[in-house]
Amino acid sequence: MGLKNPYVFAISIQIIQASMTLFTKAAINGGMKSMSVFVFYRLLFGSVFLFLLSAIFERRSTTPLTFLIFFKISVVAFLSHTLTMNLYGIALLYTSASLVATATNCVPVTTFFFAVLLGKEKVNVREIAGAAKLGGITICIVGGATLAFFNGPILNTKWIVGCFLSFLAVSSWGLAFVLQAGVLETYPSKLHFTSLQCLSSTVQSFLVAITVERDLSEWKLAWNVRLLAVLYCGFVVTGVSHYLQSWVIAMKGPVFLGMSTPLSPIPTMIGSMFLFGENMNLGSIVGEIILVAGLYSVLWGQTHEQNLATKSSLPVHDEKTCVNAEDKEPKDAQASYLAK
Repeated sequence: MGLKNPYVFAISIQIIQASMTLFTKAAINGGMKSMSVFVFYRLLFGSVFLFLLSAIFERRSTTPLTFLIFFKISVVAFLSHTLTMNLYGIALLYTSASLVATATNCVPVTTFFFAVLLGKEKVNVREIAGAAKLGGITICIVGGATLAFFNGPILNTKWIVGCFLSFLAVSSWGLAFVLQAGVLETYPSKLHFTSLQCLSSTVQSFLVAITVERDLSEWKLAWNVRLLAVLYCGFVVTGVSHYLQSWVIAMKGPVFLGMSTPLSPIPTMIGSMFLFGENMNLGSIVGEIILVAGLYSVLWGQTHEQNLATKSSLPVHDEKTCVNAEDKEPKDAQASYLAK
C-alpha cells in the first residue's frame, strides 16, 4: 500500500469531518453564538498552518499562478469554505449534529449532478448503469425529504430551516468538488492550491463576519471549548483534511471523494448520543437508510460503467494468429535440427 493511497485518504477525511461536527456542536453548546466569527478563525489558523507547510515542502515546485487561476481558486474557496461552512454552522444551531452529519450523504448526489451538468460525467438512461444512477439520485432526494419532514409528531420550523440550509451547504460542497477537479488540472501544486484556497476564503469569511457580527465579545478567544474547536478545525480540518481532499480529487476524481461521505455520519451519531445526549428519531434512521440505498445505487452504476470501459479498452487477441505462432515454433526447431 502506497503512502498516497486514495482509499486511506478518503477514510481519514471522513473521520476528521465527523470529529469536526462534534467539536463545533460542543462549542455551540458551550455558548458560541456567532458561526461567522468561528468560521473566520478556523480558516485563519488553517491558512497559517498551510502556508508554513507549503514553504517547507513545495518551496521549489511552485506552478506559475495567473490571475485567471487565482480567480478560479477564489470561486472554489467561496463555495467549499466560506458558503458551505457558514451554512453548516447555522444548520447546527437549528438542528442536531446527527442530522447535519447525515445530510452529508447527499454530497455524492450533488457532486454527481453537477459533474453531469458540467460535462464531467455522462449518463445514458437506456443502459442499466445509467438507470441505476438516475434511480439512486431519486432515492436520495426521497431520503433527504424524510430527514427534513419525518421528525415525529411535532414539525419544528427551525428544524426544517436547518435541513434546508444543510441541503444548500451540500449543494455548494458538491459543486466545489467538481470545479476543484478542473482547477487542479491547470494548477497541480496541491499544497499551494489548498493554501491559496484557505487564504482567499479567510478574507471572504472576515468580510462576512464583520458584516454579520458587531458584538466584540464574540470575537474574543478564551481558554475554553471554543478555542479548542477553533484550533482543531483550523489545523486538522482546514489544514490536513482539505489538503488530503486535493490529493483524492486529483487521483480518483470528485465523484469518488463524494462517495466516501457515508462513513462520516456513523461516528458522529454515536458521539452525539454519548456526548450531547441527542436522541435518534425515526425520521433520521429511515432517512439514513434511504440515503445510503440511493447512494450505493449511484455507486454501483458508476462502478459498472468503469468496468465496461476497462474491458472495452483491453487489447483483442487474434486466435488464428496465436495458433499460427504456436505451430511455427516446433516447425522451426525441426528444420534447425535437420540442417544439423
